[in-house]
Amino acid sequence: MISAIDSLHIAFIGGGNMASAIIGGLLKQGLRPHQIQVVEPFAETALKLREQFGITVLPDASKALAQVDLMVWAVKPQVFKEAAEPVLPFASKALHLSVAAGIRTDSIAAWLRTTRVVRCMPNTPALVGKGMTALFALAQVSDPEKSLVEHIIRTTGEFMWVNAEKQLDAVTALSGSGPAYVFYFLEAMTQAGVVMGLSSEQAYRLAVATFAGASELARASDESAEVLRQRVTSKGGTTYAAITSMETAGVKSAFITAMQAAEQRAHELGDEFGKV
Repeated sequence: MISAIDSLHIAFIGGGNMASAIIGGLLKQGLRPHQIQVVEPFAETALKLREQFGITVLPDASKALAQVDLMVWAVKPQVFKEAAEPVLPFASKALHLSVAAGIRTDSIAAWLRTTRVVRCMPNTPALVGKGMTALFALAQVSDPEKSLVEHIIRTTGEFMWVNAEKQLDAVTALSGSGPAYVFYFLEAMTQAGVVMGLSSEQAYRLAVATFAGASELARASDESAEVLRQRVTSKGGTTYAAITSMETAGVKSAFITAMQAAEQRAHELGDEFGKV
């Protein structure tokens, strides 16, 4: 196990947005570019990573990976197994951290022939250091290794550990996919603002600021979201009219059903692409 972050060597398998978010956070926290390498076969993405971060980017797996302490799997779930095959000969020394949606630890452990596996579900606000990531580790992962993973993930925002891996499907539905729900409501609020006479720029600015402010208020308050909502909803007032309209339309129940569909799809991804 690595005793000091300044001697840590990390490899990212896949160099997309989530990898970039973590790499950017690590460099801000003091890791040096020579401590990080990425396996990224797409030339355009590889060039962008080199130019943005000054790190080593490899077109495919090589013996350079053999001395890596931590491998971060930032690949799409449908290509994880394929990506693991050429990495396997160089993977025995490393702790493995997966950000691939749906792919369960038993599949990862079988493909990489190791039980030193941590699975996580981040979300896209990690790109601006405001992410929320849930983590699950196999029993063979040591406490110091968990601390290392925490240090890595902390560079992108907040984190929490879950005790049961199946909870990651719910996390995927809630916070993993969650930013898209927020953007969906921002779209609707902006469109409504335009219909009511505001410019799209005015409506969008108001909607974004309202979401950000309400989220900070919820974070700072000890009261539940229900109580906070009730405090804004005077009977017979404008907010009451809006909430009543949404309740009549079944918005809340439809939203819950939608999140359950996301949870089910997360489970299906593991079944579909996690076959050993």
